[in-house]
Order: sequence, then C-alpha cells, then structure tokens
Amino acid sequence: MVRYNIISSGSQGNAVILNGFVLVDCGVPYKQIAPYVPQLKLVLLTHIHGDHFCKRTLRRLAAERPTLRFGCCRWLVSPLVAAGVPERQIDVLRPRVMYGYGLCNVIPFELTHNVPNCGYKVHFRNGKVIYATDTNNLNGVQAIGYDLYLIEANYTEEDIHRRIKEKRMAGEFAYEEQALRNHLSAEKCTEFLLKNMRGNSVSVPMHVHVDKEAPNDSHRENPSGGGQEAGGIAG
Repeated sequence: MVRYNIISSGSQGNAVILNGFVLVDCGVPYKQIAPYVPQLKLVLLTHIHGDHFCKRTLRRLAAERPTLRFGCCRWLVSPLVAAGVPERQIDVLRPRVMYGYGLCNVIPFELTHNVPNCGYKVHFRNGKVIYATDTNNLNGVQAIGYDLYLIEANYTEEDIHRRIKEKRMAGEFAYEEQALRNHLSAEKCTEFLLKNMRGNSVSVPMHVHVDKEAPNDSHRENPSGGGQEAGGIAG
C-alpha cells in the first residue's frame, strides 16, 4: 500500500506527501513540510491558487534542494520561475502523457476549475494513486482498480443548496455559489469512486468544506503503507 501523509487539505493550504518522496501541491508554510524535505525527490503542482502554490515555500525548496524536480503543466512554468525556481529544475508535463521518474511514473490530467488546473495519477511499485481537487467534475477521468484515491468531496449538494437559498433570502452574499461551480460535491466523488474502486482500494475525502467557526484538524497520516519539456512515455 502506498504511504500517504496529508499535511493539509482545504482552503487553508494543500500538501500531500506520497511514499515519503513525492509532494503533491505546495500551499503551506515551509515549516509544515520541513521534516520531509531531505527525502523529497519530486514536487507536483496543480494550479496557481495560493492554497496550492506557496511562492515562499517553493523558492526555499528549490534553493535548499537544487536537485529536486518540479513537475507542472505549461500554465505554471512562468509563475514557478517568477517564484524563484530555476528553469533547470522544472519539468513541463503534458496532460494524459505518462512521465517516468525512476521510482514512480506520473500522468497529469486536466480538471475543470476557474483557473487552469490538473490532477495527477502517480504509479509506484507498491501501488497506484489518483489525486484530484478543486474541480467541478471528473468527466472523462478513469482510474480503475487504483490503490489510493485522494479525491475532493467539498460539500453535499443538499446542504450547499440549502445554504445558498438561506443566504439569498437574507440578502447575503453566498460564497457557496462559487464552490458549486468550482469544487466537487461528495455525491460526484462517490459516483466516481463507485465506478473505479475495487475491493482493496482506499479512499480519502479531500478539501472537505469546514465552517470557519469549526475546529480545523486537516493533518492526517497513514504510516502504512519556461523549463524544458520532459520526455513522455506513451500512455
């Protein structure tokens, strides 16, 4: 089973470490990932929003680990360079192409959000993982029989429509309308999982909505378990 450590998942920041050496998203302060930095070999980035893309942390990572690879799709290359990551450390990944990194293979796939965004399939020797957050849907995405599913389940449709209705009636701004357009519901997440999971698969709900007044305990751990374009493996 693939080991996973969810450093943070939600609007306050996103960062997940897989098998101890792959960091997916980097939207947290450096101190939150500092214990894991010496073992990191690859950082995979999804989109530009600050809770997924912390410029200071990325700049420090690149400075302290000059051999560390940063994988992203074309829309993040310029922001990465502007943040202080040298082009020589950046691998430009194309959606739906598999890239070999020795200890794992990586396949990015595009997601529907209010900015260009992607998810990742990461294939290790001890299992396969799919990671997808900040998206309205997973149309056209398949990950049948994967070992670990890290999929957004931001809200339930009944609850969010109730909250929108209540705020409209009170004449208040309903930020939930943006969530409805840009995030995945628990129902859509469940539908995807039912189509793809098999008996030994594990799923972890990601980017779950937490009311501001509620305590936010987002750290979860499972101990079990313009750069040059990278060359792709047919996939």
